[in-house]
Amino acid sequence: MTTHWHAIGDYGLIGDCRIAALVNRNGSIDWLCLPHYAGPAFFAAILDRSKGGRFSVKPAVPYQVERHYVGNSNVLQTTFKVDGGELRLTDAICIPGSLEGQQLQPQRELLREIEAVGTGIPVEVVYEPRPNYGRANANLITLGKLGWRCAWRDHLLLLQSDLPLGLATDGTSIGAEVRLGPGERHFLSATYVRNDIGVILPLGSAATARIDATACWWQRWLGLCTYEGPYSGPVRRSALVLKLMTFSLSGAVIAAPTTSLPEVIGGVRNWDYRYCWLRDASLTLEAFNGLGFESEGAAFLNWLLHATRLTWPRLQVLYDVYGEARINEETLDHLEGYHGSRPVRIGNGAWDQLQLDVYGSVIMAAAMHVTRGGQLGRGERRLLVGLGRRVCQVWRYTDHGIWEIRGERRQHTYSKVTCWAALDCLIELAKQGVLSAPADDFRRERDAIRAAIEEQGYSRVCSSYTAAFDSVEPDASLLLLPRYRYCKANDPRMVSTFAFVDSELGVGPLLYRYRANCDGLEGKESTFAACSFWAVDYLARVGRVAEARDRFERLLDYANDLGLYGEEIDAETGAAVGNFPQAFTHIGLINAALSLAEAERRDDGNRRSSA
Repeated sequence: MTTHWHAIGDYGLIGDCRIAALVNRNGSIDWLCLPHYAGPAFFAAILDRSKGGRFSVKPAVPYQVERHYVGNSNVLQTTFKVDGGELRLTDAICIPGSLEGQQLQPQRELLREIEAVGTGIPVEVVYEPRPNYGRANANLITLGKLGWRCAWRDHLLLLQSDLPLGLATDGTSIGAEVRLGPGERHFLSATYVRNDIGVILPLGSAATARIDATACWWQRWLGLCTYEGPYSGPVRRSALVLKLMTFSLSGAVIAAPTTSLPEVIGGVRNWDYRYCWLRDASLTLEAFNGLGFESEGAAFLNWLLHATRLTWPRLQVLYDVYGEARINEETLDHLEGYHGSRPVRIGNGAWDQLQLDVYGSVIMAAAMHVTRGGQLGRGERRLLVGLGRRVCQVWRYTDHGIWEIRGERRQHTYSKVTCWAALDCLIELAKQGVLSAPADDFRRERDAIRAAIEEQGYSRVCSSYTAAFDSVEPDASLLLLPRYRYCKANDPRMVSTFAFVDSELGVGPLLYRYRANCDGLEGKESTFAACSFWAVDYLARVGRVAEARDRFERLLDYANDLGLYGEEIDAETGAAVGNFPQAFTHIGLINAALSLAEAERRDDGNRRSSA
């Protein structure tokens, strides 16, 4: 079955904090990995229209589409408007334990409810699982009234429905073409287990109850949000996205639930983002804590400090949700890639790069936890001091930088700043009596880092901090310097750095992260959405609140109809590109909104004081 390519921004996201699925506007689930975010894909049509596999439900007549999330939840409802009526498709990955009294549960359940409203509607259903990224046979077997079985190795996927489904002539898919009468409602429940007995759950009102319970679970969680600032809707949707990409069994936050969605259509910058990047740690913790989700912040920090024990005192760039350190990269050459964008990669070769910024990110996250009243155990205090000693040893090294350049290592200015911040935080924690550290040694190295940055990381030619020592290249990561307390936002060097970065990398409210052709790869990339929100954050911090608001509001226009952002934004078309949705972008949105809210409170206070 071959269909047209859907735009990346056409997809919605559903999940249960362990797995995530992408659903396009035509009701097709084109991406689902099991048993966790980085597991093998069972549906991957987003990467290959014929070999990837999909789970599609849609009318068999022309239609128009509207969709929304049910309340403040991650339950998605797609409405297909047809002549005289509509077909409502409600999709949920059910939260285990959200329904009281439900004893026996599968490890995962994808539940789809379809309802005809106003008129009879012909409906097409296509269920074509393709285990292991389409590399394994589906082996679909009927279980009679108990539905259908798809087994691969120790994975078992069961499909149960009250629709009359049948096996396709080639035996590789299940489908149906049925006419639903007005008010008629049906269900499709795909349950999954690994190394366990299969579980088939009741349909009908029991299935509706599971969907409702899942929506209520999300709404109760979001009810804990304490944010009262501007743009509450986008902030809360971003919080829901971030929670969905938080692995409930460990607290790890993945960068995105997808792999190999290209940064430019047809390009080679196609990476697997289904892992946890340490560079995001402090910004992620700040987003959770700033919205009042203290338990998520604490769980994430706990994962950080325990996962990194495996390589301590050396930190890697990324780990999987369980803390696995070796994320070997391979290409799936049998897949055509999204819109022909190849290679398709699984795993990520950046795991063994040297990125010095990870030390600062982890230590800043721990310091933030303490600032908000959190405690550190003896082992955790020892771990942090060990990381500080490691920073003293390695900060002079060249590295691959925050952007994971797959080329020659350089003296990246941002990396040095985060090393400075790491030692600065440890010195402060020692001063507060939180931990015992060689403060004099840390202070000496911290001051040496600053001296090197100010001498070699700032260009008098450009009047700006630059991407690397003794260079004249802009880098959008430098907009974070005030957030890390390296300098104040109104420091003259920082003011001129923002002007340089914005003029060299800006396109309206959007920012590229660096100049074209700086990463050694063929072709170009698109603007980086998180960096665009960092500009808002800086403007709010420096007191240019009206400008910050204007940029923020223009950036909101680049979200899709469900409020989701990808990694990058095509400056010409406004289309989302790169892996989708992207946690880093939604974290950037949240933190920019928090800075805006703080700036507005500060301005209000100043006005009252002067009145």
